[in-house]
Amino acid sequence: MTGWTPADIPSQSGKVVVITGANSGIGYPTALELARAGAQVIIAGRSEAKGLAAVASIKAQLPAAAVSFELLDLVSLASVANCAARMNASLPRVDILINNAGLMMLPTRQTTQDGFEMQFGVNYLGHFALTAQLLPLLRKAAAPRTVELSSMAHRSGKIDFADLQGVKYKAWKAYGQSKLAMLIFALELQRRSDASGWNILSTAAHPGFAQSELVTNGMGKGIASAFSSQAVKIFGQSAAGGALPTLYAATSPKAAPGGYYGPTGFQELKGPPGVAGIRPQALDLATGKRLWEVSEALTKTAF
Repeated sequence: MTGWTPADIPSQSGKVVVITGANSGIGYPTALELARAGAQVIIAGRSEAKGLAAVASIKAQLPAAAVSFELLDLVSLASVANCAARMNASLPRVDILINNAGLMMLPTRQTTQDGFEMQFGVNYLGHFALTAQLLPLLRKAAAPRTVELSSMAHRSGKIDFADLQGVKYKAWKAYGQSKLAMLIFALELQRRSDASGWNILSTAAHPGFAQSELVTNGMGKGIASAFSSQAVKIFGQSAAGGALPTLYAATSPKAAPGGYYGPTGFQELKGPPGVAGIRPQALDLATGKRLWEVSEALTKTAF
């Protein structure tokens, strides 16, 4: 897979793809390349103006592209349920679900409309609930895939069941927990798919150190944000480069069940996509089972 590029994406003609947060960052080039490969792409996001602008931008480059916007605000489980209900009513199936949207390193603790710590709620719980509610559409596809966006931050992450909602808030801890949860979710979803016959190929990916609003805006305005933006230029890669592991996980015939993909350069910061390293805390079966059960209870959704 060394040197893999969007030119290696197999035809996606006839496939229906849902991508959260695809109006900017690595989500946008992900949507663009999947549309270029022939997929019907639904950009799901919280800003109608930004979502429609992304749709217009893709259509300006690819006039024949089948791309549309769907309102989804991951800070609200009601919005997640409404979005899923509309999709279940209007789409024939979902071939690929890419849970891409996210927040990073909020300087102070904030909560979602449902009372969850914001990063855990938006990055993970909202996507858990969305995936559960789109399961009927995924099961209608011949070879459905899901991609959960994790991060290098999973390496230092820990699922703190005693304080999942970050009452004792530390920005990096909360972010790392949310991204570890996404990787655990991908692995546990594969195990449950295998056990239940859902036929889902569940994968995860991370973009390395990529230029995106997640990195440059996550730490707020000022010196930290400016430093982060400069660091990406020196040590990282473009948003398009950061999208490659996601695109590989979503489309490559070589992507494995329960696979995790990221850049193959130094420390997985940048470079062509390949197999990424998974830390032991993501592989613990008891943690995966417990997190799944807690997530079903918190979101009041079940697979």
